[in-house]
Amino acid sequence: MNDERPKHFFSACLLVFSTMVFGPAWAGPNIVLVLADDQGWRDSGAYGNPDVKTTNIDALAGQGMKFTHAFTATAMCAPTRQQLYTGLYPVHSGAYPQNSFVREGTRSLAHYFGELGYRVGISGKRHYAPAAAFPFESLNSSGTTNDKEVPEMDMIREFVNRDPAQPFLLLVTSRQPHTPWNKGDVFYAPDTLDVPADMPDTAETRKALASYYREVSDFDAELGRVMAIVDESGKTQDTMFIYTSEQGAMFPGGKWTLYDGGVRTAFVVRWPGVVEPGSETDAMVEYVDVVPTLVEAAGATAPDVDGSSFLSVLKGLADVHDEYVFGVQTTLGVCNGVPYPIRSVRDARYKLIVNGNSGIEFSNNITVRDPVRYYDSWRSAGEAGNAFAAERHLAYRQRPAEEFYDLGKDPQELHNLAGEAEYEADIQRLRKVLQAWLEEQGDADPMATETAAKQHILPGGLRKLSTARCSGG
Repeated sequence: MNDERPKHFFSACLLVFSTMVFGPAWAGPNIVLVLADDQGWRDSGAYGNPDVKTTNIDALAGQGMKFTHAFTATAMCAPTRQQLYTGLYPVHSGAYPQNSFVREGTRSLAHYFGELGYRVGISGKRHYAPAAAFPFESLNSSGTTNDKEVPEMDMIREFVNRDPAQPFLLLVTSRQPHTPWNKGDVFYAPDTLDVPADMPDTAETRKALASYYREVSDFDAELGRVMAIVDESGKTQDTMFIYTSEQGAMFPGGKWTLYDGGVRTAFVVRWPGVVEPGSETDAMVEYVDVVPTLVEAAGATAPDVDGSSFLSVLKGLADVHDEYVFGVQTTLGVCNGVPYPIRSVRDARYKLIVNGNSGIEFSNNITVRDPVRYYDSWRSAGEAGNAFAAERHLAYRQRPAEEFYDLGKDPQELHNLAGEAEYEADIQRLRKVLQAWLEEQGDADPMATETAAKQHILPGGLRKLSTARCSGG
């Protein structure tokens, strides 16, 4: 009889059998990945912010490789985390709105590494579904997948030290520095801070930055505790240790946008004996590339997912990876969010953003309730004669159909060059690349994708929508 089951079915069975009979199928490195929650990629000393105190991020960067061009495809928590764990872009997996879930049968790091004989655990925030797609061992005392969970160091320590003979993969998923920015012991004086070039300098902006930086430092301390646990276990030399910052913070141009402030992410890898300490790479990589990279680093064949392995970059054998990186923003499902699909493509120098419903105002948590009370100050400053504040306040809500930026000259994406004859050839090129990717992803009509978003939101998220509550992510 002709058995039509795919070849990877038999490979998986062989891996499971060898693990059961002979122990772990591969003796790859232990892997620890520590994930921040809404930390802008620039916001650490290692990435050039002179104000924020991040001694542990800075130390880790000195011990490993710093990626300057790492990206998530969407600047919202649930879609970002699920692409990181599955290697699939948001629309492809089904997890593209906020509070979303992947399609039935989707596989994640828990499956791939479990089949390689690894223990796979998670401590902290989840924000994924369904449980069958993410069968991690829960390292939280409640044993639930409650989104409010925070990393618990005692359980992390037990997991790391449990079985010296078995490799492990551990996700430590923080809740810092997510709003409301009310945690942390490091004080920042608002008047001493440098306000980023894309933000109007108001007293409220400075106060928000001070509160945000305080919580970034709180995350940094949490990262340091995890690093200490690995060091104390004696497993530092056998462990690939990764820090990454998720998506941008809740400022205009950050979270819920496809500007670099939203989708560009910090990414640092320490891997003794493999990654050169204190190294840096400009290679463009995406979160969907992480799953195949980690699987290949463990000695196995990378799975067939949307991303591709950048192991050669880690080993110092290559200095380029992705030619293009892509973005998907689904506004339906965010606080008072109206259908407003946004798509983007970026190469090493240029970015094209397509706003799918530019005839209406963009709306989300920031425009509706401004929970940290700074966005409205930009409007007030504009009314008082501050032209830059007026422009930045309006630009967040009212956008053209297309935006095009020369990131080499304008890294803050302040000057839209769409329509400029000098750039028309590059605009046309990126349009074609973006359209081909959208068709490949089953997203040829982004407005139709956006309209169907409610079918991909968990019931709890739909209740928030129906009661006009804001989903912070």
